[in-house]
Amino acid sequence: MTRGIRHTAVFSFLLLAALLVNAVRVQVFEADDYTANPANRRDVIARYAQPRGAVLVGGRPVTGSRDSGGRLRYERTYTDGPLYAPVTGYASQTYGTSLLERTEDGVLAGTDDRLAGFPWWDRLIRRRPPGGRVETTVDPAMQRAAYRALAGRKGAVVAVEPRSGRVLTLVSSPSYDPGVLSGNGRSVTAAWRRLNGAADRPMLNRALRQTYPPGSTFKVVTAAAALETGLVKDLDAPLDVPDPYTLPGTRTRLGNPSEGCEHVGLREAFRLSCNTVFARLGVGVGVRAMAETARRFGFNDAGLRLPSPVAPSTFDTGMDPAQLAMSAIGQYDTAATPLQMAMVAAAVANDGQLTPPYLVERVTDAHGVTVGTGARGPTRQVMNPATAQQLQELMAEVVEHGSGHTAAIEGFTVGGKTGTAQHGVRNEGTPYAWFLAWVRERESREPVAAVAVVVEDAEGVREDISGGGSAGPVARAVLAAGLR
Repeated sequence: MTRGIRHTAVFSFLLLAALLVNAVRVQVFEADDYTANPANRRDVIARYAQPRGAVLVGGRPVTGSRDSGGRLRYERTYTDGPLYAPVTGYASQTYGTSLLERTEDGVLAGTDDRLAGFPWWDRLIRRRPPGGRVETTVDPAMQRAAYRALAGRKGAVVAVEPRSGRVLTLVSSPSYDPGVLSGNGRSVTAAWRRLNGAADRPMLNRALRQTYPPGSTFKVVTAAAALETGLVKDLDAPLDVPDPYTLPGTRTRLGNPSEGCEHVGLREAFRLSCNTVFARLGVGVGVRAMAETARRFGFNDAGLRLPSPVAPSTFDTGMDPAQLAMSAIGQYDTAATPLQMAMVAAAVANDGQLTPPYLVERVTDAHGVTVGTGARGPTRQVMNPATAQQLQELMAEVVEHGSGHTAAIEGFTVGGKTGTAQHGVRNEGTPYAWFLAWVRERESREPVAAVAVVVEDAEGVREDISGGGSAGPVARAVLAAGLR
C-alpha cells in the first residue's frame, strides 16, 4: 500500500514538473512565435484596449483617440488631419501605421520599455503603461502658411532650422485625412481604395518619398563645386562660355532662358541662371568632383531617416561629358527630394555646415516626463565657410536683383535660387517650379530658416512658368510666418 502511494506521488511529481517545463517553454522560449501567430488576437485586442499616445505640434496634440465600443476599442482621431498627415501618417486597425505613427509606435502604443518603471515585471503581469507622447519640431504657423500657399496644387514644402536641423515645415499637397482610415469597417476599406486609386496620389508624401529633377536649383551645388575646386576664383571674372554651348561629343546646342549669358562671370550667370555657364562648369569640374560635392550635401545617401525613411536623392557617378553637363543644371537623371534641396539651402545659410534634419524633439511618458530625444546626427562641413559666404552673396542678389524678388521680406536678408525643371517624354510635361531660400536678420549672420518648395502643376503658359513666379511666393509665406 505504502509503495503504491509512493509511486503515485512520484508519478504526480513528474507530471507537475513536465507541466511546468512546458509552461516555461511556451511562455518564455516560444512566446514570440505565439505572439506573432496571425491566429492570436490577444495582442491586437490589447493594443487597442487603451487610448493611443499623442503626437504634439507646437506643444499641442494633433492626434487623439475615441472609444468605438468594439473589440478593437480605441480608434485614432486627427486634428487638422490633412495639414499634418505628412508628419503623423496614419494608424489604422485595418492597414497598420505609417510615418511617425509607425516609427514611434512603441511609445504611442505603450509597449516601449522606456515607459515602464520595471519592464520585466510589467511583461510578467501583462500590464501595459499608458501611451507616451511624441513632440515634433514642426512650427504650426509655418506649416499652416505652407499648406495654404500651395492651395491644393501638387507639390511639397520643407523648411528646416539651419543651425540645429530641426524640421519646421513638412507639407505635401494634395493631402488626405488619415482619420478616415481609423477603425475596421467597410467605410475604412472604401476610403483606402479611393485614396490609393486617386489620380493625384494624396497619400504620396511628396516631401520625403518623391524625387524630382531639381532643375536650376542644383546650380547651387555646381557653383559650390566650381568654387571648391578652384575652377572659379573670382565671381566677376568673365568665363569663356559661348551662347549657345555645344554639349561635348555631340551636335546638341544648349541655350538659355534669358539673354546676356555669353562670356559672363559666375555672379551674373547665377543671377540670370545661365544654363550654358553651369553646364560648362560641371564638365570642367569633372564627374568625380561633382559627385563628391553632391554626396557631401546628402545626395546618394540611402540611409537618411526623419525618423521614417527618405527616398535617396541621386547624382549619377558614371556619366559621359554631355550627360554631366545636363546633370550640372539639374537635368538628365539628377533627382532630389524637397527635403534634400532644403538641406542644400540650409548648408549654404549655415556657413557650409550641414546639420542632418530631424523631426522628433523628444518623447515623454503620459505624464510628460522625458524618456528620450529624437535621433540626431553630427554636423558636418560640406564646404569651406568662404565658399558658403560667396554662395550667400550670390543667392541674396537673386532675391534683391533677380528672378527671386517674389521672396523678398522687408527688414530681412533673403537668399534664393529659382528653378524650372523639365521632365516627361521629350520634356513635354508641365515644368516643375522650384525655389530654394533662406532668411536671416540683416544685422546678424544667424540664419532663421531655410526652405525648399516644388510645385508640380504650376499655373500659366508653359513658357511663363518659373520658380520665382510659382514657388517663390510660397517660400516667402513660409519664411514670413516663421519670422512672426
